Amino acid sequence: MRISIILPLIVLAGLSTGALAATQVIHQQGRLFSSENITVKKGEAVTFFNDDTVPHNVMSAAKGNEFNLGSLPPGSSTDVVFKEAGDVQVICAIHPRMKMTVKVVD
Repeated sequence: MRISIILPLIVLAGLSTGALAATQVIHQQGRLFSSENITVKKGEAVTFFNDDTVPHNVMSAAKGNEFNLGSLPPGSSTDVVFKEAGDVQVICAIHPRMKMTVKVVD
């Protein structure tokens, strides 16, 4: 009985750890993204964290991966799941020099 309870908990803990490890964090500081290029697997999330002193509006118009996070105040973060393979151009609609590419692979 004890093993039948412990084994599912171990498996569940392993799956949770794996899911957390797959999420990459992109920081926004000094009106720049922390990386210009990253690669993620289709279905994985990227966390956009605003470490800056000003709001940012992170967005993409890439087909299949469109999103617009709206105005993110300093200290806030939002996850974005990338659903389609391809190169996704991500920008800040407020600060034109903030650009990055997310390469989404199968």
